[in-house]
Amino acid sequence: MFWTHLHAQIHRTLRQRQLLPSKERVLIAVSGGQDSLCLAQLLRDLQPKWGWEIAIAHCDHRWRADSSANAEHVRQLANSWQLPFYLQTATEPPVSEASARQWRYQALSDIALKYSYKYIVTGHTASDRAETLLYNLMRGSGADGLQALTWKRLLMVEGEYVSHLYIVRPLLEIVRAQTGEFCEKIGLKVWEDSTNADIKYTRNRIRRELIPYLQANFNPQVEQHLAQTAELLRADVEYLEESARHLLEKSLSQNSVEVNNLSKNIRINRRTLQDAPLAIQRRAIRQLLQKILTRAPNFEQVEKLTAMISAPNRYQTDPFPGGALARVEGDWICIQIQGQL
Repeated sequence: MFWTHLHAQIHRTLRQRQLLPSKERVLIAVSGGQDSLCLAQLLRDLQPKWGWEIAIAHCDHRWRADSSANAEHVRQLANSWQLPFYLQTATEPPVSEASARQWRYQALSDIALKYSYKYIVTGHTASDRAETLLYNLMRGSGADGLQALTWKRLLMVEGEYVSHLYIVRPLLEIVRAQTGEFCEKIGLKVWEDSTNADIKYTRNRIRRELIPYLQANFNPQVEQHLAQTAELLRADVEYLEESARHLLEKSLSQNSVEVNNLSKNIRINRRTLQDAPLAIQRRAIRQLLQKILTRAPNFEQVEKLTAMISAPNRYQTDPFPGGALARVEGDWICIQIQGQL
């Protein structure tokens, strides 16, 4: 095996962060691009040390005329590596980046569940992390969006977590230039995706125009530094979310709990909430709304319910989506859920 510093770095990252336990069934998402090929080769080379059962999965969005040839290229690679190969092809091409991402994770989830793979591994890099931070920053995201692309988490599809199925990203400390250099050094044939050059997609404009501009005019190491910022925010968000969960549990009336099995008449003690910092109040309220609403609550909905912590007695909101109503009754915010939300 051709051992490089990337092999040593990934081996160390996997061990220190406990990302992929040994002897597990691991599904690697491979597009054919340099990042996913680099990841697949690294994990293949490390397989004897960890004892994984590895397979390759490819998702064909049907966005390009050469997408079937791209899929066949990945299939041939998997065959040459003597690894199982799974292909999912979209019935209709996704209409946007967001819908493509949602379909891709659904497809990977379907493969993993059908063939008993507990871990889905993707080739997201520090470059992707930097681009995601900038993308979400420009959309007005809070810390949660800025720390997106975490090392390991339960897979979420259509707003629901898939039990016992993890998505893992071992390359988050490696920039795209390194994966390209690795593929070139060991002779991996990279499939060039023409859609990556299409600047009608926001992420491509960030990658091809904004990041190079920042590197040339402000900081050559901007990708690494933005990725480090995302990592710092990740730890902050985990702490704040846990603090908010404890506050929510403490604030809910015993008539309303358990938190994960709320009744249709919820009472939350606003005096208990009042003692907490605003950042924790907002997070506790958002966690509550996530359990009430069918869609993730937006900023305005969180602010509307948070304002009731200090609102006058008998103050009532206009209905939330689905018909839920909130009303102040003394020390309590009372939420009545109308029908099935």
